[in-house]
Amino acid sequence: MQNIWRPVLLMVLLFLSFNCSAQLIIDADIRPRFEYRHGFGNLFPDDADPGAFIEQRTRLNINYTIDNLKLGISVQDVSVWGDTPQIARTDDNNSFSLFQAWINYEFDSHWSTKLGRQVLSYDDQRILGGLDWAQQGRSHDAALIRFKNDRFKADIGFAFNQESVQSEGNGFFIQSAFSYKTMQFAHFHKDWKSLGASLLLLNTGFQRTKIENNESVEDGVSYIQTFGTFINQSIKNGALRSSFYYQFGESTGEMDISAYQFLLELDYKPNKTLFGLGAEFLSGTDQNGETMNKSFTPLYGTNHKFNGYMDYFYVGNHANNIGLNDLYAKVIFTTGKRSDLLIKSHYFLSNAELNNNADSYLGTEIDLVYTLKPAKNVVLNVGYSHMFASESMSLIKNGRPYDNTNNWAWVRLMFRPTLLKTNPSN
Repeated sequence: MQNIWRPVLLMVLLFLSFNCSAQLIIDADIRPRFEYRHGFGNLFPDDADPGAFIEQRTRLNINYTIDNLKLGISVQDVSVWGDTPQIARTDDNNSFSLFQAWINYEFDSHWSTKLGRQVLSYDDQRILGGLDWAQQGRSHDAALIRFKNDRFKADIGFAFNQESVQSEGNGFFIQSAFSYKTMQFAHFHKDWKSLGASLLLLNTGFQRTKIENNESVEDGVSYIQTFGTFINQSIKNGALRSSFYYQFGESTGEMDISAYQFLLELDYKPNKTLFGLGAEFLSGTDQNGETMNKSFTPLYGTNHKFNGYMDYFYVGNHANNIGLNDLYAKVIFTTGKRSDLLIKSHYFLSNAELNNNADSYLGTEIDLVYTLKPAKNVVLNVGYSHMFASESMSLIKNGRPYDNTNNWAWVRLMFRPTLLKTNPSN
């Protein structure tokens, strides 16, 4: 795969660079990240050794603009140091991929369309986000119709997914988390002097399957609708943010869904120190069983930035579960001209009832992140997190012991230089 892309990219770059009436921007994103995991994402079991590894993203972004047309191509390799043999290239882990490939055409100063593989990121990224923390990121194969003026923007998007070219049938059997067969959404955003407000309408269709002759065959499509709003209010020395989303429809298990999410967050920065308080409530389903699925699912958001950095909730887990009430506070200290320190705490409770009326308190997480910008286009992060889990946490983590030490440490270096930028001639 890599041997095919190299000459193709070289020819594209040579062709684009010779067009003097266009602009070409090429930038890179290289970010190795070391992690020590001793209870990351789940309670640490007895008699186990912690995990440690270095994972690296190497991404090349190409953006080309000529007249009303823009092209974007992003290729990347995401791999763990040592997962590819030094010599035996036939054992390559196929970590090289096409992250984005889109075209954007502007019909006039207000209307445009964007087609192809692209990042869908809106508002605080709770429902639709780029997932930039994950080395691979998240992108969608979609078509957008876009409108904008000075203070109003609207995006209407469509997606229809197939796993291969098919002459008969339209079954979509990819089983990765919340892989949709079809999606439609509309996002509207309006700005006022000190207030920004958005409205999101999202419909996602998921393939239902059944077994016939020992094979999976399509059995209709289940649709989930999510709609809600995000509001960002600027105040003196700070900001007030809130969101509310309601989710309904039918799960692939043909159970009706009725779920909600609500967030309220205040940031206040009177001087060089930022203080923040917040609460988020995501509805859940009682463990003793209900006839309706009341568990809210954030779907395609950047969930790592919410509910604790140790990813105990809604990061490839906690779907169709007891929900979450998350009360949190943070402080960001300016520690130097180019550095700061984040201290954040989360107090977790179940939103729905646990078995045997167990205590709703799940645990407390402490997150520390030190950020240093030693040079242009270079960022160093050092993080440490600790989960103080309660006995009730075991009830939603497959019975794992709650009283072991659960912590996580990481170091990330990001280097994001601009390699080439041409200035179009008039």
